[in-house]
Amino acid sequence: MILFVGAIGQELAGARDQARLLACGVGPVEAAIATAKEIIKERPRAVINVGLAGARRGSGIDVLDVVVGTEAVYCDLFPRFSANRLAPDPALLEAARSVLPEARFLPIGTTASVGGSSEVEVEAMEGFSVLRAAQLAAIPALELRVISNEVEEPSRSNWHIDDGLYVLQGATRRLLEALL
Repeated sequence: MILFVGAIGQELAGARDQARLLACGVGPVEAAIATAKEIIKERPRAVINVGLAGARRGSGIDVLDVVVGTEAVYCDLFPRFSANRLAPDPALLEAARSVLPEARFLPIGTTASVGGSSEVEVEAMEGFSVLRAAQLAAIPALELRVISNEVEEPSRSNWHIDDGLYVLQGATRRLLEALL
């Protein structure tokens, strides 16, 4: 069984009926707690964190780009320390490369606040926590995101959430099919 973790249920639509789904809540603390509890209960063979993310203005990353994390970087506390950086599982990363050739493969920062990341071009709120919970349980994990906004855009009415969720659903389905 593969566990797909997203902050909210809409982010998990691409894996419905084919995987175990966990809407963990928004932010790194909720993600860590919920993921750890689910891993203990279900003992999945892999964990995939899916969701929307922001990209830095001027990074060359466009809204609706698919991004696969080559590293999860915890940005809220001393981001330069190696303990705050996790690599995804190599086999999962290779599977993503084969079925998502259009994706960008980049580090993704995890922070509890919009705009709180540093040293990364892509920012989300749960990835490091999900990957860390999986790492502690010796379960392979990966982070998959779709860009819905620029990090610097303060008005959420200008974010492309519905379109981002649509693109995420397709990318999630393609990845899941490759893993089954």
